[in-house]
Amino acid sequence: MGKIAIEFQNISKQYALGSIGTGTLSRDLNRWWARIRGKEDPYLRIGEENDRSKKAMGNLVWALKDINFHVEEGEVLGIIGKNGAGKSTLLKILSRVTSPTTGCIRARGRIASLLEVGTGFHPEMTGRENIYMNGSIMGMTKAEITRKLDEIVAFAGVEKYIDTPVKRYSSGMTVRLGFAIAAHLEPEILVVDEVLAVGDAEFQKKAIGKMQDVAKGEGRTVLFVSHNMGSMQQLCTKGILLDNGCISFSGNICETVNVYQSGIALQNEFVEGEGAPEILQLLYASVKSSDGDIYYNNSEIIIAFKVKVAKKVPSLVIGFNLYSSWGHPLARADYNDNNDLTTLGPGIYCFIFKIPPYTLSDGNYHVIFDVAERNIKCYTTEKSSLSFTIVQRGTNGFGNRFCEQISIKSSLFRENWMVGFQMIESLDHEA
Repeated sequence: MGKIAIEFQNISKQYALGSIGTGTLSRDLNRWWARIRGKEDPYLRIGEENDRSKKAMGNLVWALKDINFHVEEGEVLGIIGKNGAGKSTLLKILSRVTSPTTGCIRARGRIASLLEVGTGFHPEMTGRENIYMNGSIMGMTKAEITRKLDEIVAFAGVEKYIDTPVKRYSSGMTVRLGFAIAAHLEPEILVVDEVLAVGDAEFQKKAIGKMQDVAKGEGRTVLFVSHNMGSMQQLCTKGILLDNGCISFSGNICETVNVYQSGIALQNEFVEGEGAPEILQLLYASVKSSDGDIYYNNSEIIIAFKVKVAKKVPSLVIGFNLYSSWGHPLARADYNDNNDLTTLGPGIYCFIFKIPPYTLSDGNYHVIFDVAERNIKCYTTEKSSLSFTIVQRGTNGFGNRFCEQISIKSSLFRENWMVGFQMIESLDHEA
């Protein structure tokens, strides 16, 4: 076991909803007098769980509750959780932006934090002046900062604007410079929140590489918060999962990501309920991974569905469209009986499609089924749509064929993913 770099001991943080203070002068005085005497806040017992989806019953809420864990030197810890779980609050307490209501944190060494766009920057000062100011706050001498200056500016890619006031920087430029300062001024502990998502893909890749160098090459400690599970698995060694202000799971990063992904409410299976008889009906659909409950970028994605054909349809359409989480159409796959779809007689048919490994990059995807009479009527609705999340399993040498195709094709294109088709029940007697 290595030396402990950071230790969280019974950390809790309580906030008042809608007001500052307790609400009355007498209660504020009671709280102040208790603090002077070193006593516990007399109003801490009033509070509720930090569940942002439910209406508050009181005026106090626990953003964090009884957080206990430690991080060893040279370890990269990923902090995972839904929006509002308490991730940023935890890092703000560590960075001394705010103080805990109860408990304490012990840290060895200097802490550099990048919590929000523009953290620690004075908008009227130039980029160069902000570098010196941030370095001085971290306890570095002017000579040490000057020695690192060119490296910081080159990494951030803002040479042209280094003597321009930061208020004229774009959010991306501000994040670049902020991260470069935090990573290059040799802190023992680097704290990075969701801000890297603001940068472009090229910068995110550089930033991940730099954090790997800081942790593995230089033996420093990194705390990383992100919703990008691919980056988490690529960078982190351990992880903790926060849920409503409490630690719900702690373990290696793969286990933590698996637990988090399994708890996301994505619909990966659809079963048609009772309804009016239709000429065409999607009875069942599912999207599964060859790796079980988690969908890796090198997993084989299996999409299977059953369709009821009540009678022959002159222009039959059976297939699905794949969309990104932003609703951008990516690809289409469908059944094609030698370009003559009139041969399907009445029956229930099973279709199986497989998306090959390394086809999809990490992110969320939606499958929209298309069971229709061409140019007449579609017999599927939004309730049958499926969704899944791809996470990256380390690095690979295959590249991302799918993303390369997207970059040169702006419209939906066809993929030949069907691997199985059979009639599982004849309905000739219903024709």
